Amino acid sequence: MRSFTMKHATLSAIALVLAMAPAACAQGAAAYTAPAGSTQMYHPNSIQPETTLQISAEARVDRAPDIAFITAGVTEERATAKEAMAAQAAAMNGVFVALRAAGIADRDMQTSGLSLQPRYDYVETAGRDGMKRGVQKLAGYVASNQVTVRVRDLARLGDTLDGLVSAGGNTLSGVSFGIDDDKDVRNEARSKAMKDAIAKAELYAAAAGLRVARIVTISEGYEYSPQPMPQMARMAMADGMMESTPVAGGEVGVTANVSVLFELTK
Repeated sequence: MRSFTMKHATLSAIALVLAMAPAACAQGAAAYTAPAGSTQMYHPNSIQPETTLQISAEARVDRAPDIAFITAGVTEERATAKEAMAAQAAAMNGVFVALRAAGIADRDMQTSGLSLQPRYDYVETAGRDGMKRGVQKLAGYVASNQVTVRVRDLARLGDTLDGLVSAGGNTLSGVSFGIDDDKDVRNEARSKAMKDAIAKAELYAAAAGLRVARIVTISEGYEYSPQPMPQMARMAMADGMMESTPVAGGEVGVTANVSVLFELTK
């Protein structure tokens, strides 16, 4: 009987301790205070519920081009596919010879298109019922070979076009201009776009009675804007290249776009 009583008392004591433990833990947690001078750490790029401002800006820098690109070639039609391919090959070989004679290096010539396709004529024939019906009739095969040429000496661009046509080239898709090394121009456009974004942010912040606290994110894009082939060059080509083809390079531009997220503060 005594043994049972002691066991019962022991179990009651354990239950009392377990019941008091959660309350003691809660009281200890409530009594804890952070040490004086302690600091809560946040990730430097975390955005707290502050006022933010998204700004997009664009800047364009124009420069005179120092390089041109020609896309031209030959198109030949013959009765059979084999004859058409042979004719375009012979004419294209003459074009390559003329380009090399104009000072174009092999590394600046690249085949950009090669095609062979049948050509059909649409003819009308009378059926047994006397009704005319249109049918397709094979007329021949058309072979085309196009090359893209990089011209580094713009002073020789017109003569290069003349030589290309004189050698057998009979198609010209266009001429465009560019800047061979546009790194400095691109960086100038980026710098101008960023300065414009900051100026806009400061303007909006001041109007709202705030100031720019920091830049949170920056994203960018840029666009290269070569000029199309001038109209007068196309007209001269159509007139048979009687004189050296006049080609005007004008200017080409590099446009930089930036999107900046600013944090504003009092």
